[in-house]
Amino acid sequence: MKKVLLAALSILLLTAGMAAAADDASWLQIGGDYRFRYDSLEGKVHDYIDSGMRPGSTAGPTSGYTVKDNSLMTNRFGINLKANPLEDVTVKARLVMYKVFGHQSSTPALGDFFADRFGATNDGTVGHVPQDSVMRADYAYATVSNVFNAPLWISVGRRPSTGGVPSNIRQDEEKTGTAGIPSIMVNYAFDGYTIGYAPDIAALPGSYVKFCGGRGFDSGFQGPTNGLKDTDFYGLNVAPYDTETLHIELQYQLGKNIFDQPSDAGVTANLGDIKWVGGVVTSKVGGLNMFLSAAQSKTDPNGNTTMGGLAGLMNNGSSKVSHSGTAVYAGGRYDFATGTKIGVEYNQGSKNWIGMVPADDDIWTSKLGTRGSVYEVYLIQELQRKAISPKGKAFVKLGYQQYKFDYTGSNNWVGAPVKITDLTASPMNAQYFVPLKDATDIYLTFNVQF
Repeated sequence: MKKVLLAALSILLLTAGMAAAADDASWLQIGGDYRFRYDSLEGKVHDYIDSGMRPGSTAGPTSGYTVKDNSLMTNRFGINLKANPLEDVTVKARLVMYKVFGHQSSTPALGDFFADRFGATNDGTVGHVPQDSVMRADYAYATVSNVFNAPLWISVGRRPSTGGVPSNIRQDEEKTGTAGIPSIMVNYAFDGYTIGYAPDIAALPGSYVKFCGGRGFDSGFQGPTNGLKDTDFYGLNVAPYDTETLHIELQYQLGKNIFDQPSDAGVTANLGDIKWVGGVVTSKVGGLNMFLSAAQSKTDPNGNTTMGGLAGLMNNGSSKVSHSGTAVYAGGRYDFATGTKIGVEYNQGSKNWIGMVPADDDIWTSKLGTRGSVYEVYLIQELQRKAISPKGKAFVKLGYQQYKFDYTGSNNWVGAPVKITDLTASPMNAQYFVPLKDATDIYLTFNVQF
């Protein structure tokens, strides 16, 4: 009899708990996504002089050759959480597993070609470069809104500073509210804070302004054997117009005490500062989504060097010469009523362009950090099925990327860039990374969002 009573009591308590959870279900939202991706990659290496400083390399002239991986396959799975435990208090988090088929490391997806895809993943690219089957935090942050009963918010934590406008268009994802950053300037997972203000101005619907800060590298305890400084980033973001049909966003940002290599790889020197200014405009007319984005970078070297004194911030040796670079990014996507979407994109970076974009969703290297040009075309076909979850969607995407590199050092601020056609002109042009002159990627994905 006691067992029957205990069983009945347990059922009553469980039922009561489930009812309470149902009543309060609005405080917690759960979603996510799964993606299978297949890449066929081919690149052409230009004749060059190898510095011999890369592990396993041999110094001296090297003839050009072709590199291929015709069947790189990856799995990516993410869980998104949003909680509202208190009025005007929100917590958001995203956990991601991203791995190569048949591997528990980044090795098959990395190479000796670019700084952002060399060695191992680091703090700013976790969850965005294939690694292993461990679920890791992409972002996790808390926000307090309506501060002082004003349209003011304060947010702190691991920031949603990846996948910003307009790169979300080619991913078939919605803009991330006021949390995004122009993707031509930043695609990097920062730990930091934001202070934002969204005034209600009739002539400027949806307008907002925010000040952001992030820690790119913590130098740790200071002492006689550690003269490193923290690497910090600051940004002022202004969106004077933000509606479904028109979005305008401008940003100024500053990187202080830039490190010589990714934080988790063992920083040895702070090389100086980098300033950026840029913006993006997106527009939607019927089924046509269009965008134009541009930015400028400017370095301020401090004369410090790395690699045994051979290289500084965009300079060889201890030179303090400042360099400016520019980049443009334009494209569009047309959405048909059948769920078919066709997109075309183009971006170009100058000799001295440098972006903070290593977490971009590209295998060879982040295309928006390229010193040269990249063409991309893609076709998306959404599955015409009834959505059961609030954000339920599934689609297949077929795409093609064509890189053409004009200068070395794409996505790298260490050392002076060299024109690809001048690589064998002088021993002074010897390279640490293997220089590609062009590369292609044909990719196919199957995405499910929920």
